[in-house]
Amino acid sequence: MGEVITDKDKEYEKMERESAPGPDQAMSDRVNNRSLRPRSEAFKEFMTTGWDDNEPQIEPLESSKYTPARLEALGKAFPGERIVIPAGQPKVRNNDCDYAFRPDTTFSYYTGLGEDFEAGAVLVLNPVDPDSPEAKAGKTHVPELFVAPRANHYTQDFFMNAHYGEYWVGPRAGVKEMTAMTGIETNDIAQLPDALSKDVGTEAGAVRVRVIREADPAITSMVEEIREANGFADPDNNTAADDKLHEFAAEARMCKDEYEVREMRKAVAATKHGFDNILRKIPSSLGKPRSERMLEGAFNAISREEGNEVGYDTIIASGAHAPILHWMRNTGTVESGELLLIDAGVEVNSLYTADITRTFPTNGKFTDFQKKLYQAVLDSQQAGFEAAKPGATYSDIHHACMRVIAERLHDWGILPVDVEESLSPEGQQHRRWLACGVAHHLGLDVHDCAQARYESYQNAKIRPGMIFTIEPGLYFREDDLLIPPEYRGIGIRIEDDVLMTEDGPEWISAGIPKQIDDVEAWMADMAAEGAKA
Repeated sequence: MGEVITDKDKEYEKMERESAPGPDQAMSDRVNNRSLRPRSEAFKEFMTTGWDDNEPQIEPLESSKYTPARLEALGKAFPGERIVIPAGQPKVRNNDCDYAFRPDTTFSYYTGLGEDFEAGAVLVLNPVDPDSPEAKAGKTHVPELFVAPRANHYTQDFFMNAHYGEYWVGPRAGVKEMTAMTGIETNDIAQLPDALSKDVGTEAGAVRVRVIREADPAITSMVEEIREANGFADPDNNTAADDKLHEFAAEARMCKDEYEVREMRKAVAATKHGFDNILRKIPSSLGKPRSERMLEGAFNAISREEGNEVGYDTIIASGAHAPILHWMRNTGTVESGELLLIDAGVEVNSLYTADITRTFPTNGKFTDFQKKLYQAVLDSQQAGFEAAKPGATYSDIHHACMRVIAERLHDWGILPVDVEESLSPEGQQHRRWLACGVAHHLGLDVHDCAQARYESYQNAKIRPGMIFTIEPGLYFREDDLLIPPEYRGIGIRIEDDVLMTEDGPEWISAGIPKQIDDVEAWMADMAAEGAKA
């Protein structure tokens, strides 16, 4: 073997230094200083020739059958206005490492795009001319999607752009592919500034622009510049207009169409498989340091196998961690005889997520004391379910669940006042042990429709198509001196996903056991499977 570094290598190194960036190199470019990338024209020419044509085969998304109705309703709410809905940009984890990209929820809802489609993209709804044939046919807007073109092997971005280049990230959808997938006319993102500014103004017949502000700050800044240049300089008015757009988009998602219901059922089914995998591994995890994370990994593996990702950070809370509402560190040890609270949901490729919580006895059998507490929560949940019916208000679920909890706490001698005093708005002492809510809308976001008005959420009538959780619990913290010692360090939550139908509520997570005997049998079956593996 010859010299590791030859004289020729040193000569090449000198040539590299001579063509290297100087001290004024832009900070954003310095991330590439960790490696010596070829810069020669010969290399660039060589890299753009001699490749097989690998055009991806694109089929229309199933969601593309349902987005036209969503877009039509959105357009009718804002006639004569341009609506801008960005997908967003990747979020930095640290330095030059990004989190996996997930498009903004509003963008996903109106384009039908899921998975990681498509960083930097922007959906625009352009108002039609009121005298046009489209307007006479009842159309208010024409949707248009803007994306970066494919950085395939015919371009230098193919090998030079680490964000979009297909040498780096694999095949991705560009202009032609997005049109085929979504059914929405798609154009180069470079055309976006002109498209956004067209006909904007305050005069009669001119266009006003609204944007989903939080989705992509760069696009929001672009819209603000266009507004200021065309007579819309009041930032408070602009923000209020944008908030109304976001509010409408959130409330539009409250009732799911048949496609969304199917996707939610898929998410629940995958979540059941994730819980199965956890239960297979509980016996082998007992007593091991950080075994909460072992179980988290068991669930998250299924989420990647059967879906896109977890819909939110998985909660694996054993023993005294269970009363901590959002215990996501998952650093604890799962010990035999404890109760183990697991709150987890799979997000499928369409980005719809389940949200399920179960509480398990780690050794497979509830004690009599654990059964007493668990049954109280189960009864509370059933009361909420029975209160949920078409025409009832959403807050009826809350009140039904809370009444059962207050009554049981009173029966056990824990509640310091009578039940009615506690349930009154001036009391609420029972909320010490159930401080969180007991229901929320569910869909593309785990806490879906979060920008909806209070009267459209808590005070609203429950309507067919709504999907929501019912999730009461009891949380007895380890340091709570107002309860008997045997209660301390126990947390129980039971959470299921409910679809409101024309005939009443349906547990869409009914296939995930929760009755005491069923939970114990489920644990035994999965433990036996795990022992065989």
